[in-house]
Amino acid sequence: MHNIERLEDGTYSMAYAGEVPWHGLGNRVGDDLSPQEMLKAASLDWNVVKVPCYYSWGKKKVDTGQTALIREDTGKHLSNVSNDWNENQNAVAFDFFNEFVEQGDMQMHTAGSLNDGRVVWALAKVKESFTVFGKDKVDSYLLFSNPHQYGKSIDIRFTPIRVVCNNTLTLSLSKKADLMVRLSHRHPFDAEAVKETLGLASHKLSQYKDMAQLLGKKRYTQESLRDYLRVVFPSNSQKKKEEGILSRPAQIAHDIVESQPGHEFAEGSFWQGYNAATFTIDHLLGHNDNNRLYSAWYGPNRKRKIDALETAVEMAKVA
Repeated sequence: MHNIERLEDGTYSMAYAGEVPWHGLGNRVGDDLSPQEMLKAASLDWNVVKVPCYYSWGKKKVDTGQTALIREDTGKHLSNVSNDWNENQNAVAFDFFNEFVEQGDMQMHTAGSLNDGRVVWALAKVKESFTVFGKDKVDSYLLFSNPHQYGKSIDIRFTPIRVVCNNTLTLSLSKKADLMVRLSHRHPFDAEAVKETLGLASHKLSQYKDMAQLLGKKRYTQESLRDYLRVVFPSNSQKKKEEGILSRPAQIAHDIVESQPGHEFAEGSFWQGYNAATFTIDHLLGHNDNNRLYSAWYGPNRKRKIDALETAVEMAKVA
C-alpha cells in the first residue's frame, strides 16, 4: 500500500500548517515555517545514495551493472536504478520554494513521505484564490513530488483545492502544459528552468475560475446527472450498463449531491454535480485515508478527476 510513512515512534512522516488535512494524518506546525523548517518537521531531512548491486554465485559476488537506491538514514532499499539516474535530494526539492516563500508569494502548507520514502512531497499555498457563487472559495497550491523510484518523474503542478470540502480539483488535461512540469531523472534537476516553464503567474488560476463559472451557470436534469456519473464512474457490468444502473461509486456520488459540503452553492448545476464526483473520489472511495491521498494525487483517481472536469464542461456547454 502506498501509505504515509509511519516512523518508529508511531508518528507520521508528515507535517501540516493550519486545519487538519482531509486525510487526518500528520503533525501540526506553525504557518510561518521556512521550506527547510518544514523539511525537518516532516522528518524528511535525509538523503538517498546509490550503491552497486551484486548477486552471489558460489563464493563470488557478481556486479549486476545496476545500482540500488537506498535511504542514507535507515538503509531502506527504495529502488534499483540505472547508473546514469540522477538522484534529487529532498533538500533540493524544498529549496525550490525558498524565493517564493521569502517574497511572500507562497506559504508552506504540508509535506510528507509516501511508501517508505519512495515519494516525497511538499505542498505550498499560493497567495492567489477566487470565490464564486457568493462564498464558494477555491485556493491555489503548488505541489512538488520528488520520487525516489525508477520509472517515476519529478512532478510539479498547480492544484486548486475547494475550501468548503477540501476537494482536490485536478485541472483539465488541456491546461496541463501550463500548469504541470514532469522531469526525468536522466538529467540533473534545474529549478530555474522549471520556474520559467511553469510561469507561476496568477492568471493560471483564472483559467479554472472560468470553468467553475461555466459549470455553475448550467443546470443538469436528473437524467443528465445520471449520465454524467455513469461516465465518471463507469460500471464493469455489461448488464448494468444496458439497464442504466449506476455503479456503486456513481450511486454514492448521486446520493450525496444534495448533502455534500458546499452543496448550497450553485444548486442544481454541473458545478454541484462535479463537486459531488470529486468529493466521492477524495473522501469516500478506497479502503483508508492513506490510499485515498496517494490515488487522488498520483494514482488512477487523478485521471478520474480530470475526466470528471472535462466531462462536466462538455455536458454543460450543450445543456
